[in-house]
Amino acid sequence: MRSSGSLHPGFVLVNTAAMWVAIALASATLWPIYYSTQLIVLVVVTMVVSTAIAILGAVFRWPGFVMALASLGVFLLFGVPLAVPGSALYGVLPTGEGLLSLLSGAALGWKQLLTITLPVGSYQALLVPAFVLVLLSVVIGLSVALRARRGGLAVLAPVVFFIVGIALGPDFATWPRALALGLVATVLAWLAWRRWYARREAMRLLARVGSTDGPVSRRRVFSGVRTIMGAALVLAIAATSGAAASVLAPPSGQRQVLRSAMVQPFDPLAYPSPLSSFRSYEKAPAATSPMLTVTGLPAGARIRIATLDSYDGIVYSVGNGQANAASGSFTRVPYRFDQSAVRGTRVTMDVRIDDYAGVWVPTVGKLEHIDFSGTRAGNLRDSFYYNDNSGTAAVVRPLTTGDSYTLTSVIPAQPSPSQLGTVQPGTATVPQLGVIPDALLTTLDEYVNGISGAGARLAAAVAGLKENGYISHGVSPDEPFSRSGHAADRITQLLTDQRMIGDQEQYAVTAALMARQLGFPARVVFGFVPNIAAAGPTRVQGSDISAWIEVDTAQFGWVSVDPTPAVRKIPDEQPQDPTQIARPQSPVQPPPQQPQADNVQTPPDSTQENPAVENALLAILFAALVIAGWSILAIAIVLAPFLAIIVAKHRRRILRRRAPLAVERVSGGWREFEDSVLDHGYPIPPAPTRTEVAAVVGGMQPLVLASVADRAVFSSGEPDNEEVLQVWRSVDELRISLGAELSRWQRIKVLISVRSLGGYSVKSLFKR
Repeated sequence: MRSSGSLHPGFVLVNTAAMWVAIALASATLWPIYYSTQLIVLVVVTMVVSTAIAILGAVFRWPGFVMALASLGVFLLFGVPLAVPGSALYGVLPTGEGLLSLLSGAALGWKQLLTITLPVGSYQALLVPAFVLVLLSVVIGLSVALRARRGGLAVLAPVVFFIVGIALGPDFATWPRALALGLVATVLAWLAWRRWYARREAMRLLARVGSTDGPVSRRRVFSGVRTIMGAALVLAIAATSGAAASVLAPPSGQRQVLRSAMVQPFDPLAYPSPLSSFRSYEKAPAATSPMLTVTGLPAGARIRIATLDSYDGIVYSVGNGQANAASGSFTRVPYRFDQSAVRGTRVTMDVRIDDYAGVWVPTVGKLEHIDFSGTRAGNLRDSFYYNDNSGTAAVVRPLTTGDSYTLTSVIPAQPSPSQLGTVQPGTATVPQLGVIPDALLTTLDEYVNGISGAGARLAAAVAGLKENGYISHGVSPDEPFSRSGHAADRITQLLTDQRMIGDQEQYAVTAALMARQLGFPARVVFGFVPNIAAAGPTRVQGSDISAWIEVDTAQFGWVSVDPTPAVRKIPDEQPQDPTQIARPQSPVQPPPQQPQADNVQTPPDSTQENPAVENALLAILFAALVIAGWSILAIAIVLAPFLAIIVAKHRRRILRRRAPLAVERVSGGWREFEDSVLDHGYPIPPAPTRTEVAAVVGGMQPLVLASVADRAVFSSGEPDNEEVLQVWRSVDELRISLGAELSRWQRIKVLISVRSLGGYSVKSLFKR
């Protein structure tokens, strides 16, 4: 290869083109993260300027610190307009604020990418990690390709870029076969071309110091062409095998990336269940205080504060800390959610916070976009988190009076009351129930007895609660006492008292538990149901607080169901005579068998209460075996190419030693010695004679071996077996003597050297 001071334009051009193609393929792994045309502009411009640094550094032989300073200058000059475009002056000049965002993004942007919902676009400074990846990969990789003695190591730059892009990306693959095969093809073609170029340069150098006849030169050129063709054949076989394997045995499940194991900063379990504060909204002065002022709220819309899907017999909470609690996983929202798959009505509303306070952000429907305004807009935007599964939004910095925001949402289409009776349970996953309140199964059996069909039974259960229940918040002396809370004992009291008295807190929890028993995934929604004016802003008071349920259906997805009874006069309590009870007790019967329920809902009395006692020693042993197995597999994968080289040389040696003719075995012994000389790094001239090879090695024994081999090959007689054995003994002794003065690491390098496997040497491996 040429020195860095005399770079050939063709050498620079091919290496630059290969680097650009490889970096472009690696950059495609960033597209699911950003999904923005700004990423394309960033990659193209950064590749151009970083290529200029690498080429100038190679031409003028810049030392490492100069390369680092040049890269830092490009980072500061181009970083703001490319990676923080919102802070660039006139879109092209860096600003003080932009430089601060650029530097903080370089340090913290990596973690922020793992705790935010994808895609992020050009949100804040989250493009900075992509800018750093492209800049460093091209500068380091191309500098190694143009200047390093082992320039082939430059392929590691796009490969590492590719792996980092996957690790930072989502837990689903985008174009996995095309990107992987494209990168492998580019890397192999690049390495094959570099090897061919190095051989050609070596031949030209030898031609300057000695004479080489025409046929030999052509044979060397053809050897280089065969090397490239061989690499192309290997690539074609690998690509075909990989594509066939991915089609016949595709990977299942989501891939594990850094985002999968990252702990989210917002933990809903760190805050009290919002449903526990239900009764406080009904008390003075909160009942008549303005909580929110909403402009653009459509008629009949419900304002969601939080969705709760986990019940432990005490409170209904937002998530339970387990992976199957879909409502408990919150991620940062960059600028929008894609709700194009949701069928419904798109609405845009302005919300002003009055007396409402807390971490839960009131929203409507499925959120698409939210834009905070006011003096705390920046802090609220940076601390905003959202759970798209449940539609619950939160801010780490609690909302206070004076905060405001504009949100765009899609209100999902809902089935009519008649359609509710025809629905079937959906397949959504909700956490297993911890406790089933007493008397719930008995009451549920009364409501659904004799009714078939999951949807019809659900409608009957809701109708039973509405028919038998009475509303009382227990905050006024004019209404009957109604205890707050929704623990198992409170739900039992609701269902067993002579009069079923409660409010939305108890009825929503009861309805959700009944729906779960009927096989429907269900959850409780806590929020406001205001009286919407015909026009103008809607003033939401504390007395507008409510709770309802959502059930997952196969036909409509999550459907809102309100089990709250109508407000009506509560009858006087009858004398404590069992015969006068309006709702006589019925014998406890098991719920009717529902085939669909077995497939959807785990029975409440699961075996989790009696976990099997694990043997600690066996668990440790099993974990050690798993770690050892994966470690051995990783080591085997890393060592596989080197083992393949060793096996190829061993097979070549066996074929030569067991050739059918004695003269071929003698000639094979000499070729084995010559290949060993090549692997040890001796400078053998092109198309050498045996005597020339022996002279390069030096000593009498190589000359004797060359003479014996010449006599055996060119004489008319056939060498006997003893002469063949003597040749191979000499070859073994010479091979040992060549490595006698080498260190262990040098002997390993000789063992895995591929110098003797190029050109004609490989051809003999396929003779049989």
